[in-house]
Amino acid sequence: MNAATVRHILETMEAMFPDAHCELNHSNAFELTVAVLLSAQCTDETVNKVTADLFQKYKSPADYLTVPLEELEQDIRRIGLYRNKAKHIQNMCRILIEQYGGDVPQEHDQLVTLPGVGRKTANVVVSNAFGVPAIAVDTHVERVSKRLGLAGWDDSVLEVEKKLMKRVPRDEWTITHHRFIFFGRYHCKAQTPQCHICPLLDICREGKKRMKTSQIRKDKERVTTRKRKLNS
Repeated sequence: MNAATVRHILETMEAMFPDAHCELNHSNAFELTVAVLLSAQCTDETVNKVTADLFQKYKSPADYLTVPLEELEQDIRRIGLYRNKAKHIQNMCRILIEQYGGDVPQEHDQLVTLPGVGRKTANVVVSNAFGVPAIAVDTHVERVSKRLGLAGWDDSVLEVEKKLMKRVPRDEWTITHHRFIFFGRYHCKAQTPQCHICPLLDICREGKKRMKTSQIRKDKERVTTRKRKLNS
């Protein structure tokens, strides 16, 4: 894919979602880290409902360690995998207090060593909390990148990230991450992408395939309807 096509994709998404942003509610780096940890295999909407009360009850890493694990589990039980996530949160908070003075480290290499914090979570935190350019590849970013041909169908999440980092200007990494998420969440959905009104259909291999399949289905239905009329 050439640079002109990549620029066309980026500008199209900018026009569609000029106000794309992180939709996880938070007021500091620590809350963002907890929210992203909770968001694994869970919608941002559900996470925000849970953290609305959670962040009122727990203000600092120390607060999460003042309650039994079972109580924290109950506080986040609406979240998928809540038992494991509760353990990760308490273990993470313990490390933050013991090694970082209760603060979330700003270095990516340090973040990924925290319990429950993978590469995606670390990328979200450094980019949104500390202003370090990064592209976090979640399910939406991965799907959109592969459908548009920015990455290969069989590419791993890390390979998708590296290809996007190579093709997108560094100072646009963070905003591109948000726009890809909005594009995937509200337009290029997993099961029902809006291919018929997509401004990127001309370069989308998935969209072309879906539209062709849809046209073939319509043609078959049309032929079937004609035959029924002739035989009636």
